[in-house]
Amino acid sequence: MATQASSSGPDAHAAKTRPLRIAIVGAGPAGIYAADALMKSDAEVSIDLFERMPAPFGLIRYGVAPDHPRIKGIITALHKVLDKPQVRLLGNIDYGTDITLDDLRAFYDAVIFSTGANADRALPIPGIDLDGSFGAADFVSWYDGHPDVPRTWPLDAEKVAVLGVGNVALDVARVLAKTGDELLPTEIPPNVYKGLKANKAVEVHVFGRRGPAQAKFTPLELRELDHSPTIEVIVDPEDIDYDEGSEAARRHSKQVDMVANTLEQWAIRDAGDRPHKLFLHFFESPAEVLGENGKVVGLRTERTQLDGTGNVKGTGVFKDWDVQAIYRAVGYLSQNLTNLPFDDQAGTVPNEAGRVIADENADGAERYLPATYVTGWIKRGPVGLIGHTKGDANETIACLLDDAPGFAPAERPEPEAVTEFLESKGIPFTTWAGWYRLDAHERSLGEPEGRERVKVVEREDMLRASEPHKV
Repeated sequence: MATQASSSGPDAHAAKTRPLRIAIVGAGPAGIYAADALMKSDAEVSIDLFERMPAPFGLIRYGVAPDHPRIKGIITALHKVLDKPQVRLLGNIDYGTDITLDDLRAFYDAVIFSTGANADRALPIPGIDLDGSFGAADFVSWYDGHPDVPRTWPLDAEKVAVLGVGNVALDVARVLAKTGDELLPTEIPPNVYKGLKANKAVEVHVFGRRGPAQAKFTPLELRELDHSPTIEVIVDPEDIDYDEGSEAARRHSKQVDMVANTLEQWAIRDAGDRPHKLFLHFFESPAEVLGENGKVVGLRTERTQLDGTGNVKGTGVFKDWDVQAIYRAVGYLSQNLTNLPFDDQAGTVPNEAGRVIADENADGAERYLPATYVTGWIKRGPVGLIGHTKGDANETIACLLDDAPGFAPAERPEPEAVTEFLESKGIPFTTWAGWYRLDAHERSLGEPEGRERVKVVEREDMLRASEPHKV
C-alpha cells in the first residue's frame, strides 16, 4: 500500500480560502489537458503552465509533420483552454535551470510534470553511430523549426533507410520523399525549405521487423503516403503474410485490418511512374549499419518469419541494402528531470496513477513525493495518440484532487510572487498574450505568399515578437 508523504501545515485553513495553486511544467497537449481537467473539476484553481520554449503547444508545434494541418487543428481546442482566466502561461523557462522543484514548492500547492519525450530511443546494432545515421526525433525537430537544433541538415543521400513502422517513421519517410515545393505551402521556415529543395533522395526504404498486421501506422496516416503526385509507394507481395496471431489482431481491431487491407492493395497493383519511390518492407530486422571511412554505405537486415503468435523469429538469412543514410524511428525517450526519480529503462518517472513514487519504506510500502504528479509521456512512455493524453490527464488530476486536503500550503501563493522571482533572475519569460503577438507575426510572414504562417525559428526572434513580460 502506497502512502502520501505530505502533511497539513499550520496554514492549511488559510489555503482553503484561496484557489488551489497548481504549477504544470510543460505546455504541450499533456499539460494543457491537465489544466483543462482541473478547471472542469469542482475545485477552485489557479494554474501556471511553465514551458521551456517561448511558444506553447509542445509536440503539436515541434513534433507533428508540417503537412498535417488536420492534427495541428488540435491547437484550436488547446487554445480555448489557455484562453481561460484561471490559466497563465509562463514560457521560455527551463525547469532545473531557471526554476527548481524547491522554488515551485514555495509558490504552489502542487506540481505536475508533463514534459513529454523528445529524444530518440537507442537502437543497439553495430554501426548505428556512423556518419549518416540519424535519430528521427532530431530530424523532426529540424523540419519543424525547433530553435535549439542546427539550421541545416545533410540531405545528400539518394537512397535512404527509415527503421520503424510507426507514424513517426511515416512522417520522416514522407518528408524525405516529397519535394521542397510540395511542402512550401505549409508553415516550414525558409531554412527548411532551402534544405528540402536540395534534397537528393529518390528512394526511401521503410523497414519493419514484423509483418503488416503488427505495423503501428494509423490507417489515415498510411493512406496519406499515396496522395503525393511525386511518391510511388511500393509493397512487395512477398511481405504480405499472416499467422494465427496476426489474423486474430485483424479480427479484434478495425484499424489493424484497415492497415493490412491498404498494404495488400498496394502489393498487387502495377508500379507507376512517379519519380520518388517509397518502399515499405516487412519481415526485415535491422542487424547492422554498414560503413566505409566512417560513413554509412548500407544496411544489413535479417529476414524474419512469423511464429504463430504474431511475433517473429530470425531465419538466419541476411540481405544488404544500398543506402547512404539511415533514420531510426524506434521510439521517443523522455529526459531525466532534476530532483525527480527516473526509470532509465522505461524512460518514465516512477508513478502510480500519476502520483510520483519517491521510494519504499522499510516494510516495502511505496511512498509518494508530496504533492508531485506526472501526466503524458513522462508518466506512461511515448505510446498512443495525442488524444489518449486526455484520459491520462483525467486520472492524474483525480489523484491530485483526492490528495489536496493534505497538501502543505505554499509559502507564497500569490500569483505575482513567481513572476517577481523570475524577473529578479533576469529571465525573459513569455506569456499567453505574447503568444498572440508571435502568432500574428508568423501569420503576417506567411500572408504575402498565401500561406497560413511561416514559423519563426530563432529563439531571439521569437522572444522579440512575443515581447517578454508584457501582458
